Amino acid sequence: MGKKLFVGGLSWDTKEDGLRTYFEEIGTVEDLIIITDRETGRSRGFGFVTMSTEEEAKTAIEQFDGKELDGRRLKINEAQEKNDKRRSFNRA
Repeated sequence: MGKKLFVGGLSWDTKEDGLRTYFEEIGTVEDLIIITDRETGRSRGFGFVTMSTEEEAKTAIEQFDGKELDGRRLKINEAQEKNDKRRSFNRA
């Protein structure tokens, strides 16, 4: 298991400081980002949190997945590595 978590279902009102405080209940947050729309600057409703240990990441998933934060139910799981290869489609 990795230490980086995907956090989905974020309220548009959730700020990075609030999310950091929430996850610090489990342990040390090494890095955190809420993804925003390039044009509007508004949250896209998801982000990533990197915990200091894999055990803290596992505990965060167990304790926070499905719980509410700022009126929205969170979806938390291990982040998947982004594949930089572009998808190619076979055209017949």
